[in-house]
Amino acid sequence: MKKLFNRKLILFTLVCGLFTSCNDLLDQEPDKILNNDQIFGDEIMIKSVLANYYGRVHWGQNTTSSYNYTILDEAGKSDGGPDNINSYGDALFRVYDYTLIRHINEFLVGLRTTEILSAEKKLSYEAEARFLRAWIYFNMARSMGGMPIVGDDVFSYSPGDDITALQIPRSTEVGIYDYIISEIDEINGYLSVEPTINASRINKWGALMLKARAAIYAGSLANYNNKMTTPIKTDNGEVGIPASEAQRFYEIALNAAEQVIASGKYSIAIKKSDDLSRNFYEAINFKENNAEVIWARDYIYPGQTVGFTRENIPPSHAEDIDRAYAGPILNLVEDFEYINNRDGSLKTKDANDNYVFYDNPLDIFNNKDARLAGSVILPGADFKGNPVVLQAGQKILQNGNWVNNISDLGKVDDDNNLITSANGPVTSNVQYVNKTGFFFRKFLDENAGASTRGKNSAMWFPRFRIAEAYLIASEAALELSNLTKALEHINKVRNRAGLNDLITMTLSDIVQERRVEFAFEDHRYWDLKRWRLAHTVWDGISQNPKAMQYALFPYKVVAPGNPNNGKWVFDKQLFVNSPNARFFQMKNYYNFIDQGWINNNPKIVRNPFQ
Repeated sequence: MKKLFNRKLILFTLVCGLFTSCNDLLDQEPDKILNNDQIFGDEIMIKSVLANYYGRVHWGQNTTSSYNYTILDEAGKSDGGPDNINSYGDALFRVYDYTLIRHINEFLVGLRTTEILSAEKKLSYEAEARFLRAWIYFNMARSMGGMPIVGDDVFSYSPGDDITALQIPRSTEVGIYDYIISEIDEINGYLSVEPTINASRINKWGALMLKARAAIYAGSLANYNNKMTTPIKTDNGEVGIPASEAQRFYEIALNAAEQVIASGKYSIAIKKSDDLSRNFYEAINFKENNAEVIWARDYIYPGQTVGFTRENIPPSHAEDIDRAYAGPILNLVEDFEYINNRDGSLKTKDANDNYVFYDNPLDIFNNKDARLAGSVILPGADFKGNPVVLQAGQKILQNGNWVNNISDLGKVDDDNNLITSANGPVTSNVQYVNKTGFFFRKFLDENAGASTRGKNSAMWFPRFRIAEAYLIASEAALELSNLTKALEHINKVRNRAGLNDLITMTLSDIVQERRVEFAFEDHRYWDLKRWRLAHTVWDGISQNPKAMQYALFPYKVVAPGNPNNGKWVFDKQLFVNSPNARFFQMKNYYNFIDQGWINNNPKIVRNPFQ
């Protein structure tokens, strides 16, 4: 077997905005093919190749694909007709990127041999590259379990070579998580301890967050997979972590998360105590003076922008032809609890099945967890200083019964009362109109031009936040039977939301807290998988309200002479664009191994249920 650094050419594309700005990064044309001497003979070139790698590690549910938000239980597709989703594909969110691992390994060879950098700078750049490699392995591990670990090797093949020497078997599942954790331990001393510009580069605390997240995932898998009637595993451990490993991984997770908390570099900030919803929105979405976000996929205009705002902005606020692709669903909204009631179900009817009437459409959400209005645009809430009117129609009295009066978008009745808002919600297949009763607020950019095709948005996408450190610490402490510490950490997050302290807790409280704190941030799917809850939540049964998607339709009461004239009522109903119950099968806990990979490397065994 030959190991060879590719001394020919490295294809390299500029990724502006990841470090500072394009001008600071380098002054070269993009898409150049440079040889290794050109790259490793110039520190700016080295940074640029590294920046390219940062731009290639963006997977899972994120703002580059609005559709991905509609397939679980956070949002629904409003664009056109039904989604018809029922079961989940065998490759959903699957990550398999040994090409990038090879590129990083080639980069490490060149970096270690260059003579233009001090030993300190070499170790710093190497630490960043190895972090990104560990991040790739983590994304593969949570998709498929143990996968081949190639270390620093760069392999090449010449005719006549023994091909079997290049075929590496899958690691065990425990082995790949241990590898990720060990990589962080080796590099952490060489990373910056200070927050980076726009959280775009990894630092010591971001690396520790990966360690904490990997460990809490591994601990959960060791714990809950082995509590299943039939644990999911392979004969040689490529899938399946022994239950005996749970405590070790929980201890690693707790220690790493508490190091991030104790650093003091990040905080659960309350800068707007008079408006905790706005406070939450800004903590996640505002880059300037941000104390919350540790590592993010950053964007910058011009050069790199994202279309999530353009695709999902309310029609009433749109600046271009795109709008209202998707909207949060009632399932998520009702999972945000009330300050005085942990049951977040909205009060649309009384005990006698009569409508509850509200003076203002926002009143039904009074005393809700402040994170709700910071994550979701509610009916009648302001966005960019103007209200987002969500009105499905009018409720009118006919023969003593309340009935719906709906119309084309934006039409008024003979008394100039709006019937159905331009924003919807509606049940028809018309495009660019809301069908869930809610719009996104989290990741929706308030800046002018952010919803235009010509500009798009520079809104970042956080990967690690300090709130996650607290919730990982809380979960790990709970699993280690340290209730006092578990409560201390979870209540820190709840306090920012204006909620009362918990005085006792179980795993269900962690499930609840992570559900609402990290809505739309690529946690829900992986959390339910690692706790082995996904098949119970999305069980494919239409009678299970958790498996179905629901909408909330607001109606203005138009009943002259009735004491409730001018008030608002709400109908909870099945979301018309999602007619099927979500069905997560046992086979979905691990993505399938592609047959093409096996053809190239017969030592790669299949996952369970393949």
